Amino acid sequence: MMDKPSTTSLLRTKSDQLVEAISAAMGGTKSSPISEAVGGPETLSRKSSRRLATASPGRSSSSIGKNTHIRKSRSAQLKFDLDEVSSGAALSRASSASLGLSFSFTGFTVPPDEIADLKPFSDDDIPEDIEAGTRKMKIQAEPTLPIYLKFTEVCYKVVIKGVTSTREKEILTGISGSVDPGEVLAMMGPSGSGKTTLLSLLGGRIKEPTGGSITYNEQPYSKLLKSRIGFVTQDDILFPHLTVRETLTYAARLRLPKTLTKEEKEKRAIDVIYELGLERCQDTMIGGSFVRGVSGGERKRVCIGNEIIINPSLLFLDEPTSGLDSTTALRMVEILHDIAETGKTVITTIHQPSSRLFHKFDKLILLGKGSLLYFGKASEAMVYFSAIGCSPLISMNPAEFLLDLANGNLNDVSVPSELEDRVQIGNSDRETGNGKPTPIVVHEYLVEAYETQVAESEKKKLMAPMMIDEELKSKVFSINREWGASWCEQYSILFRRGLKERRYDYFSWLRITQVIATALILGMLWWQSGGDSPKQMREQSGLLFFIAVFWGFFPVFTAIFTFPQERAMLNKERSADMYRLSAYFLARTTSDIPLDLILPVLFLLVVYFMAGLKHEADAFFLTVLTTFLCIVAAQGLGLAIGATLMDLKKATTLASVTVMTFMLAGGYFVKKVPVFISWLRYLSYNYQTYKLLLKVQYKEKNDWVDGIKVGSGVKEVCILLAMVFGYRLLAYISLRRMKLHSGA
Repeated sequence: MMDKPSTTSLLRTKSDQLVEAISAAMGGTKSSPISEAVGGPETLSRKSSRRLATASPGRSSSSIGKNTHIRKSRSAQLKFDLDEVSSGAALSRASSASLGLSFSFTGFTVPPDEIADLKPFSDDDIPEDIEAGTRKMKIQAEPTLPIYLKFTEVCYKVVIKGVTSTREKEILTGISGSVDPGEVLAMMGPSGSGKTTLLSLLGGRIKEPTGGSITYNEQPYSKLLKSRIGFVTQDDILFPHLTVRETLTYAARLRLPKTLTKEEKEKRAIDVIYELGLERCQDTMIGGSFVRGVSGGERKRVCIGNEIIINPSLLFLDEPTSGLDSTTALRMVEILHDIAETGKTVITTIHQPSSRLFHKFDKLILLGKGSLLYFGKASEAMVYFSAIGCSPLISMNPAEFLLDLANGNLNDVSVPSELEDRVQIGNSDRETGNGKPTPIVVHEYLVEAYETQVAESEKKKLMAPMMIDEELKSKVFSINREWGASWCEQYSILFRRGLKERRYDYFSWLRITQVIATALILGMLWWQSGGDSPKQMREQSGLLFFIAVFWGFFPVFTAIFTFPQERAMLNKERSADMYRLSAYFLARTTSDIPLDLILPVLFLLVVYFMAGLKHEADAFFLTVLTTFLCIVAAQGLGLAIGATLMDLKKATTLASVTVMTFMLAGGYFVKKVPVFISWLRYLSYNYQTYKLLLKVQYKEKNDWVDGIKVGSGVKEVCILLAMVFGYRLLAYISLRRMKLHSGA
């Protein structure tokens, strides 16, 4: 056995280390000194050397056991693991990533029976996420129904309506392929090549293709498959003010089967958090454009968690690595592999992956202008294109090379002889300025090459019946479509989620300051203006009318944004059958009510007593109730306009005209409205609110105030209640007519 110096630090090359390792392995023992750091990025730090010195051969075995330390160095591709202590000997391992050999590094004797257990390791063996900390759990291998996805000659067209005519545009042309459980299929291609359209077709998110067939275990798509499909959109559609834990918990309670208890669903959400390495940020808000929150990679993992929480058989992802750095993107793809290893089928689009990412995929589809340029194993793509005469002339990323081909760019790429023959000298239509074929010619050649050399054999494989037993085929549609929660549970969950999400907007300092500042200004302008004389009542009626206008104006323009802003979220969640539209609508409209009551009470507490309005408890509470009724009616109008138009510019314009008309017809500016337009008063909640406020303050003093007859108030209350329910019914009907993805 080689003696190791205890005080001398040796710097050795990797080749020296390898020779010593091999000789030590053949001799049954291994030894090498731990080098002490002398500076520079490729040597151990002094701090690490001092820690490891406690494990030197001169130390006692008990000292070694107490000072076990793990040190990982990616730059030197070494891994020290002193956790394994056996018979007083601390075992450390180092690996050469290039040669894939394992050998001892610290000079400690290794028992012969443990030598066979030493395994080479790479970066993939280190479950460390630079962004989110160490991943503590692998994706759980829960039982799931294996689904074999197959698509043949898929075509898709859209109708584009112009000013004078309409035309059809072909998005996809004869796309064929397949993917099995346990595999990750990547779709590549330039922007506009049809990747997202194909993904949406396979995931059942858009209507059936105009041509071809898509089967799941040899069965066509059905809505019953929704519970077995997870779909992660390109945009991270999440509520910014909810935390990671809240987001996944609400998804679990809405999507997981009724057979699970609330505690079991919440535990599943926590499990997903740890599986995806999100435990460090589980209590952090998601964040958005104006709210600080989690990072982009963490946000993307939350979106994936929302889908894998139901343990889907099929998982679709639209560009999950967009906007992420290469390291985070690599971790994202590794997560997808972990998911696929549990028996799930994973299909993802990807824009421009790094070379490490590219080699992680099992199968590859390359699209160009809606046509299929390649389908097969990702590892054989370069071999195929070399076979048809397209090879890179310089070292480059395979993904970059394939995207250049899909774009028709042959710079730094060999030109096939057959393609050169097609290009006629001097023909500007077939040749670019540098003598290369035009992108159109390159595209035609690649499509023809695939059709003649590969397509027929692939089609034969796809046309052949799959070796799937009838029981597996029938299981695809064996489970009836059912909701994860009852209607009442859906309403309760969505109500609480709405309260948590919108409390930050309602109680922002800007909003509170606006209300208090307005109240103080009004209180000073109408300071102790109360009185019994007609003049005093006429002056104070202006304050009451302003209250009716103020609390009838802001709720409209706040509610207008509700459904247009949440349309993407509504589409996403309804596509996954998370809840009924009726439960969402009622929860969304009622969760605002508790929040809407607080600021008006604060406003009236300031204005009411500063202006010297009627000093009676019942009068104050009736004023609050009337104002609240006005707010809810105005909100209904805003919801109806927003849901009907679903366009913020159009909705804002229509709301401005409507609110202005209602204000002018409110009975303060115009006393005698012409008969042919007097019906507007009955549609104006400002008018009804103004009359109720006059009744509360002056019913016992005068029947007429400022030219308006003060009645019993019953008619005004009935009209406002009709507006509250009527406008909301119109909003609900408008949402139903939007043809959101199916659900009752």
